[in-house]
Amino acid sequence: MVLRLSWIDPAQSDDLELPRYYSAQASGLDVSAAVKEPLLLNPGQMVLLPTGFAVAIPVGYELQVRPRSGLAIKHGVTVINSPGTIDADYRGEVHIALINLGKAPFLINRGDRIAQLVLAPVVRTKLEIVEKLDATMRGSGGFGHTGK
Repeated sequence: MVLRLSWIDPAQSDDLELPRYYSAQASGLDVSAAVKEPLLLNPGQMVLLPTGFAVAIPVGYELQVRPRSGLAIKHGVTVINSPGTIDADYRGEVHIALINLGKAPFLINRGDRIAQLVLAPVVRTKLEIVEKLDATMRGSGGFGHTGK
Protein backbone atom coordinates (compact mmCIF):
# COMPACT_ATOMS: atom_id res chain seq x y z
CA MET A 1 0.00 0.00 0.00
CA VAL A 2 1.38 3.41 -0.95
CA LEU A 3 0.74 6.60 1.00
CA ARG A 4 1.67 9.66 -1.04
CA LEU A 5 3.18 12.53 0.96
CA SER A 6 3.95 16.10 -0.04
CA TRP A 7 5.92 18.63 1.98
CA ILE A 8 3.98 21.87 2.43
CA ASP A 9 7.16 23.93 2.03
CA PRO A 10 10.00 21.67 0.82
CA ALA A 11 12.64 24.38 1.34
CA GLN A 12 11.70 24.57 5.04
CA SER A 13 11.44 20.81 5.60
CA ASP A 14 14.90 19.49 4.79
CA ASP A 15 15.68 19.09 8.51
CA LEU A 16 12.55 16.98 9.17
CA GLU A 17 12.39 13.20 8.85
CA LEU A 18 9.70 11.55 6.81
CA PRO A 19 7.23 9.63 8.97
CA ARG A 20 8.71 6.18 9.39
CA TYR A 21 8.41 2.84 11.12
CA TYR A 22 11.00 2.51 13.88
CA SER A 23 10.93 -1.29 14.01
CA ALA A 24 10.33 -4.06 11.49
CA GLN A 25 6.87 -4.92 12.84
CA ALA A 26 5.69 -1.50 14.03
CA SER A 27 2.13 -0.69 12.99
CA GLY A 28 2.54 3.08 13.27
CA LEU A 29 4.70 5.57 11.41
CA ASP A 30 6.29 7.96 13.90
CA VAL A 31 5.67 11.58 12.95
CA SER A 32 7.72 14.63 13.96
CA ALA A 33 6.79 18.13 15.08
CA ALA A 34 7.43 20.85 12.53
CA VAL A 35 7.39 23.66 15.09
CA LYS A 36 9.58 26.61 14.17
CA GLU A 37 10.71 27.21 17.77
CA PRO A 38 10.67 25.05 20.91
CA LEU A 39 7.22 24.94 22.48
CA LEU A 40 6.54 24.38 26.16
CA LEU A 41 3.37 22.34 26.69
CA ASN A 42 2.19 23.06 30.22
CA PRO A 43 0.07 20.66 32.30
CA GLY A 44 -3.53 20.79 31.09
CA GLN A 45 -2.57 22.68 27.92
CA MET A 46 -3.71 21.55 24.47
CA VAL A 47 -1.92 22.40 21.25
CA LEU A 48 -2.30 21.72 17.53
CA LEU A 49 1.14 20.97 16.11
CA PRO A 50 2.14 21.16 12.44
CA THR A 51 3.92 18.28 10.72
CA GLY A 52 4.93 20.13 7.56
CA PHE A 53 3.30 17.65 5.19
CA ALA A 54 0.04 16.62 3.56
CA VAL A 55 -0.94 13.12 2.44
CA ALA A 56 -3.10 11.44 -0.19
CA ILE A 57 -4.73 8.51 1.57
CA PRO A 58 -6.01 5.72 -0.67
CA VAL A 59 -9.80 5.53 -1.03
CA GLY A 60 -11.21 3.03 1.45
CA TYR A 61 -8.63 3.88 4.12
CA GLU A 62 -8.11 6.38 6.91
CA LEU A 63 -4.97 7.53 8.64
CA GLN A 64 -5.34 7.19 12.41
CA VAL A 65 -3.38 9.54 14.67
CA ARG A 66 -2.36 7.77 17.86
CA PRO A 67 -0.26 8.67 20.88
CA ARG A 68 3.29 7.47 21.30
CA SER A 69 3.24 5.20 24.31
CA GLY A 70 6.53 6.51 25.69
CA LEU A 71 5.30 10.11 25.74
CA ALA A 72 2.03 9.04 27.34
CA ILE A 73 3.46 6.90 30.13
CA LYS A 74 6.59 8.93 30.89
CA HIS A 75 5.21 12.46 30.51
CA GLY A 76 1.40 12.25 30.30
CA VAL A 77 1.47 13.71 26.77
CA THR A 78 -1.15 12.17 24.51
CA VAL A 79 -3.34 12.78 21.47
CA ILE A 80 -6.51 14.64 22.50
CA ASN A 81 -8.99 12.81 20.28
CA SER A 82 -7.23 9.49 20.22
CA PRO A 83 -7.33 8.00 17.77
CA GLY A 84 -7.73 10.98 15.52
CA THR A 85 -8.89 10.34 11.98
CA ILE A 86 -7.58 11.80 8.75
CA ASP A 87 -10.07 11.07 5.97
CA ALA A 88 -9.05 9.95 2.48
CA ASP A 89 -10.37 13.16 0.88
CA TYR A 90 -8.42 15.56 3.14
CA ARG A 91 -5.47 17.24 1.43
CA GLY A 92 -4.41 19.90 3.95
CA GLU A 93 -1.44 19.83 6.27
CA VAL A 94 -1.53 17.06 8.85
CA HIS A 95 -1.66 18.47 12.38
CA ILE A 96 -1.35 16.61 15.66
CA ALA A 97 -3.59 17.61 18.59
CA LEU A 98 -1.73 16.98 21.86
CA ILE A 99 -2.57 17.53 25.51
CA ASN A 100 -0.30 17.39 28.52
CA LEU A 101 -2.06 15.33 31.21
CA GLY A 102 1.14 15.12 33.24
CA LYS A 103 2.24 17.18 36.22
CA ALA A 104 5.25 18.88 34.61
CA PRO A 105 5.71 21.07 31.54
CA PHE A 106 6.88 19.16 28.45
CA LEU A 107 9.22 20.73 25.90
CA ILE A 108 8.55 20.00 22.20
CA ASN A 109 11.42 20.71 19.82
CA ARG A 110 11.45 20.72 16.04
CA GLY A 111 11.85 17.16 14.82
CA ASP A 112 10.68 15.50 18.06
CA ARG A 113 8.55 12.44 17.47
CA ILE A 114 5.10 13.38 18.80
CA ALA A 115 2.61 10.79 17.54
CA GLN A 116 2.19 7.83 15.25
CA LEU A 117 0.11 7.36 12.12
CA VAL A 118 -1.60 4.06 11.32
CA LEU A 119 -3.15 3.39 7.92
CA ALA A 120 -6.39 1.48 8.50
CA PRO A 121 -9.19 0.18 6.26
CA VAL A 122 -12.57 1.84 6.55
CA VAL A 123 -15.78 -0.17 6.42
CA ARG A 124 -18.79 1.96 5.53
CA THR A 125 -22.23 0.90 6.60
CA LYS A 126 -25.88 1.49 5.80
CA LEU A 127 -28.26 2.08 8.66
CA GLU A 128 -31.36 -0.06 8.94
CA ILE A 129 -34.17 1.03 11.26
CA VAL A 130 -35.78 -1.90 13.11
CA GLU A 131 -38.45 -2.04 15.80
CA LYS A 132 -36.39 -4.20 18.15
CA LEU A 133 -32.78 -5.35 18.32
CA ASP A 134 -31.74 -8.99 18.73
CA ALA A 135 -31.33 -9.98 22.39
CA THR A 136 -27.92 -10.91 23.85
CA MET A 137 -26.76 -12.23 27.23
CA ARG A 138 -25.25 -8.84 28.08
CA GLY A 139 -28.27 -6.83 27.03
CA SER A 140 -27.89 -3.17 27.92
CA GLY A 141 -25.13 -3.67 30.51
CA GLY A 142 -22.69 -0.81 30.09
CA PHE A 143 -19.35 0.27 31.51
CA GLY A 144 -17.96 -2.27 33.96
CA HIS A 145 -20.79 -4.70 33.31
CA THR A 146 -18.55 -7.69 32.61
CA GLY A 147 -16.48 -7.45 35.80
CA LYS A 148 -13.37 -5.70 37.10
